[in-house]
Amino acid sequence: MTYIKVSISIFLALAASRFIPHPPNFTSLLALSFYVPAILGRKYIVALVICFMLTDVFIGYHTTTLFTWGSVAIIGYTTKFFLNSSLNRLFGAFSATLIFFLLSNFGVWVSGTVHGVSNLNLLETYIIAIPFYGNTLISTMIFSLIIENLISLKQIKIILKKKLI
Repeated sequence: MTYIKVSISIFLALAASRFIPHPPNFTSLLALSFYVPAILGRKYIVALVICFMLTDVFIGYHTTTLFTWGSVAIIGYTTKFFLNSSLNRLFGAFSATLIFFLLSNFGVWVSGTVHGVSNLNLLETYIIAIPFYGNTLISTMIFSLIIENLISLKQIKIILKKKLI
């Protein structure tokens, strides 16, 4: 039952991030894709991907949808390498932005049309996507810092409880 309750909470957070108006690529999606498995465990990767699938029902599917979902899964599985400290986790969140950038834009290239232009090589596709990466990187780092501060507050509460007992 806990898994379902947590999964619903993840869905609500992802849905809010996707449906509330925001600048292009300025969401908490990658921070959540990194921190949910990092904090709650890899068993929630499936819940994350399902949440993306459900919100995509309303947003709409596109030629890179599978690459987006795949990047979320890969990001989730990489979290185990970044759990030692908050600095490592922030580096992991930064790495998540690179994984997403590389995979989603590879999907754009494979689909054959980039913003109405066809026959671009892979490097040109990545270059065209750089402006979108700025918002992705900034938003992921902001949301990651918020999550890290929440983790710190939780740890402080635990320490204070132990000292009071």
